[in-house]
Amino acid sequence: MRRFLATYADVMDRVSVFVGQGCSVLFFACIGVSALEVVMRYGFDRPTVWSTELAMTLCASAWVLAVGYVTERHRHISITMIETLISPRLWHVFRLLQMLISAGAILVLTLALWGPAVKALRHVEYSGTALNSIQPTYLKVLLVVGCILYLLQLAANVIRWAHGTEGESAGGH
Repeated sequence: MRRFLATYADVMDRVSVFVGQGCSVLFFACIGVSALEVVMRYGFDRPTVWSTELAMTLCASAWVLAVGYVTERHRHISITMIETLISPRLWHVFRLLQMLISAGAILVLTLALWGPAVKALRHVEYSGTALNSIQPTYLKVLLVVGCILYLLQLAANVIRWAHGTEGESAGGH
């Protein structure tokens, strides 16, 4: 069982890193879309109707999908001063507490998002902007996917914590 859990943690880490690094392309695409809008608006006096919505969607997608990567690297915002004030053993216990509280909160969030995401898939929602894209449907479903990736990575981190291999991941303090 220990080997199975360790393998799961390794695979989940690789998935999180792959997805997280892949999301960097979305940020570059957002920069390109924004630059194009500046040129079109101020260079040709022909602003687009789609650039703002597309830029928001690209950045939101990258932000939501990269949560597993950030979690795998232990790069969430944290109060590191506490780490310097307490013993390493107590900090180790706090790390577990933080992961369990995070998992509980994200599980509740996932359950809350599930219904609206399913409803949006059944009846596609449109943005109501000039572009009138399916951005609301897309983002509602994407939030659920991001929450699931986060939960899966938190599980991998808890496994690493339990096995004492938490420091073997590439990121972290």
